[in-house]
Amino acid sequence: MDAIALYLPGILIAYSICLVGLASPGPNILSIIGTSMHEGRKPGVALAMGVASGSCCWAVLTVTGLSAILAAYAWALTFIKIAGGFYLLWLAYKSFKSAADKHEIQTRVVDVENARTITYYLRGLTIQMTNPKAALSWIAIISLGLQPGAPMWVAATIVIGTFMISSTLHIMYALAFSTETMVRLYSKARRTIQATLGVFFTLAGLKLLTSRT
Repeated sequence: MDAIALYLPGILIAYSICLVGLASPGPNILSIIGTSMHEGRKPGVALAMGVASGSCCWAVLTVTGLSAILAAYAWALTFIKIAGGFYLLWLAYKSFKSAADKHEIQTRVVDVENARTITYYLRGLTIQMTNPKAALSWIAIISLGLQPGAPMWVAATIVIGTFMISSTLHIMYALAFSTETMVRLYSKARRTIQATLGVFFTLAGLKLLTSRT
């Protein structure tokens, strides 16, 4: 009990920071929202799980010494930034291409049996793993939540707990934005939504590619 009382505040801090981060829309959440409205529930959930898995990977990497690697090899973070920047620009291209399409796209909320869920899962994983903000966020989460010399069960509790939080909230985004109401709204404002996403992804990608820190 004494050990739990000693490390519980740090664990709760890690959970709190994770929740706050998930409340701030970024490329990952916007991708889930756009995919859920455009492609349907199953692809949206698959992409959400990919993003959550990416978060878990960053958490595990940070616990096992990612911060030390990034400190010793500055080029590693630079590589992540460049890869993430170009990937966001690719997402921007896809969004602008969809916005330029004048034909109405048939929604696939019901007929999603043939959706390539692994493709969407890998897309979500790629978005999260090429996001340097995610790397830095997890360094902050683990640094604040995991005290020096803490036993392994504390790290495992943080990693498993934050994965469950991330999975739950990302799936909630996917489910909420794949409802018939949201799909109807999307069909009416599809081109505007895709153009907005394109602008966001472009700005985010260029910011990554041009930032010095």
